[in-house]
Amino acid sequence: MRVGLTGGIASGKSTVSAILAELGAIVIDGDLLARKVVEPGTPGLERVVEAFGPEVLTAEGALDRPALGAVVFADEARRKELEAIVHPLVFERIVELERAAGPEDLVVHDIPLLAESGRAPTFDAVVVVDVPVETQVERMLGQRGMTREDAEARVRAQATREERLAIATHVIENTGSLEDLRRRVLEVHAALTGEAS
Repeated sequence: MRVGLTGGIASGKSTVSAILAELGAIVIDGDLLARKVVEPGTPGLERVVEAFGPEVLTAEGALDRPALGAVVFADEARRKELEAIVHPLVFERIVELERAAGPEDLVVHDIPLLAESGRAPTFDAVVVVDVPVETQVERMLGQRGMTREDAEARVRAQATREERLAIATHVIENTGSLEDLRRRVLEVHAALTGEAS
């Protein structure tokens, strides 16, 4: 059973992903893989530096995420250029991880930009972690120390809430407590494993 898991920035998708992993799902984290394919010494980092210049590196030679973020979140063409470098490398790694999964495994792909990628139909089910936009912004202000302008720009750079909900097989609403969230994840996990058998 291949499941796409998505949600807007600061929706709580990572928490849902962690709970699913606790329940035995094999979680393939697109964000984590996107970081790994541009670690120092990788061909991915080399290509990012070729495209964006050495100013996107730290003094230690690692990717300076805030510096690169400032460029790509302000310019959609540059963001697409970065995605064209990173996405194929991430996809190669995903294929390797999927091949290693067993036939009974629930394989959850944690993909922040699933609605944007057009890949939702490639999954058996899509789980969307949903919160109102204002909740996303408030969480980024409080938990990540962003300015309102930066937080709103990050939200605008992603699919709309409606676009994400349109691809959902299951919706996990995350405006309550952690216990409420865990209960809903358990329900969805039961539904997914029931569908898989």
